[in-house]
Amino acid sequence: MKIDRSVGAEGQLLHTIIAHARKRPYAPAFSCGGVHLTWEDFAAAILDVAGTIAAEFGERKQQPVALVGVNSAELVIAYLAIVAAGQCAVPLPVSANAETLAGMLSDCRPNLVFTDRVGFDLIGSEGADRIVAIGFSQTSTKDWDEFAIENAKLETPVAMSGTDDFNIIYSSGTTARPKGIVQSHAMRYRQAARATFGLGPASTMLLATPLYSNTTLMPLLATLCHGGNVVLMQKFSAAGYLDLAEEISATHTMLVPIQYQRLLGEPDFVRRDLSAFVVKQSTGAPLASAMKRDLTAYWPGKLLEVYGLTEGGCTSILDVGAHPDCYHTVGRPAPGNDIRIIDEAGTELPAGEVGEIVGRSPTMMTRYFRNPQATEAFYWRDAEGQKFHRTGDIGLIDEAGFLVLRDRKKDVIISGGFNVYASDLERVLLDHPDIEDAAVIAVPSQKWGETPLGLVVMKEGVTADLSEVCSWANDRLGSMQRLSRVEVRPTLPRSPAGKVLKQDLKKPYWA
Repeated sequence: MKIDRSVGAEGQLLHTIIAHARKRPYAPAFSCGGVHLTWEDFAAAILDVAGTIAAEFGERKQQPVALVGVNSAELVIAYLAIVAAGQCAVPLPVSANAETLAGMLSDCRPNLVFTDRVGFDLIGSEGADRIVAIGFSQTSTKDWDEFAIENAKLETPVAMSGTDDFNIIYSSGTTARPKGIVQSHAMRYRQAARATFGLGPASTMLLATPLYSNTTLMPLLATLCHGGNVVLMQKFSAAGYLDLAEEISATHTMLVPIQYQRLLGEPDFVRRDLSAFVVKQSTGAPLASAMKRDLTAYWPGKLLEVYGLTEGGCTSILDVGAHPDCYHTVGRPAPGNDIRIIDEAGTELPAGEVGEIVGRSPTMMTRYFRNPQATEAFYWRDAEGQKFHRTGDIGLIDEAGFLVLRDRKKDVIISGGFNVYASDLERVLLDHPDIEDAAVIAVPSQKWGETPLGLVVMKEGVTADLSEVCSWANDRLGSMQRLSRVEVRPTLPRSPAGKVLKQDLKKPYWA
């Protein structure tokens, strides 16, 4: 099936996906948790649920509908059904703590929430009549099996324009006020329809990251758009991933660096049959040069390192095998991407000079949801007034046009491929009655790539059990925010303006 890449098709990604059921009804389309669906069954399930969602909202479109749960076939069907019904899907992280999750729900104000037992235990029973319960029963909630057939299924997805809202992705769930990234139908269509990753009807994409992550959603939508088969793990384990990759003859995958690290660390990795792989993608954090070498040497197929933002606008790709002398880079700008470097004053810098990375492309978010101030602050404009997205990352473009990352402008810790914001952890530590001052920095971790370390100044005369302080803080943080440990300092180094000099604190750990 040839993909229509015209502007008129940009609101019709779900139409493109559903159309594969007519062309290849008995071919595999999607698997997760022991559920295996052909294209015919997959499309029917999406349209069944979409029919009830459409009936719930009547003439209203683009209404936020939330999803909270671990990976499952039902959750993926619900995500696609929400969009097919003309509404806006909002997948939320079960790794967030209950307070953070409540803030996201308060921000997006969904009229309908699809959740499993794990999600329900986090969000609670308030507003139970708007909850669709997946795999469990609860008083007042709607049951998934009944909901799926409550109304006549849609015959075809609701027609949408390219500028309509497709989904909202919350960028990590760790900021004081969560920011919802609104991605349009055009943005999602353009991402999915790209020929960049060699996807087609014969492709089998193996994914092992959560549904709420763009690391999962981008390759999932792209594979379905091209008529391929998606196999989604409920939870990643290195041995389980390798077993599954061999069983299904996986051709494509998208993983974060820590997952690649764990896979390479499996004792029998080199004996595994991964010969069917065509393309492997790595994203979420820089991929270490040693891993690039090992993955190229021991894992068949092309390795692409992808640098970008959930907000879009700034994507670079390194074809690792084609550029063995450029392992220190994240490649050149992807087709259609204009990436530049600016200084603190917003002045564009020439090649070789270090500054903040900004970019623009045909795939850019619409806005931050209900946050116009943050939306405007995210833009940098060039001399012609064109909008670029600020990445908050520091880097340079070398003379050959390759992008080199140097540091993160903000104090973001990338642990296991997920962003952890130091300021959130510091706020928790400063709530401890015995702590006078606190800073959180990234330190190396064999398991997570990097991990948060808490540095605290105790109040005068106080001697604390640091393991108890660490446990106290972690009890108040989400699962992906946990401190690895806490250490005491007599003082924290600060600039004349009072800012903690974190680079000074980090140096001993990264020397």
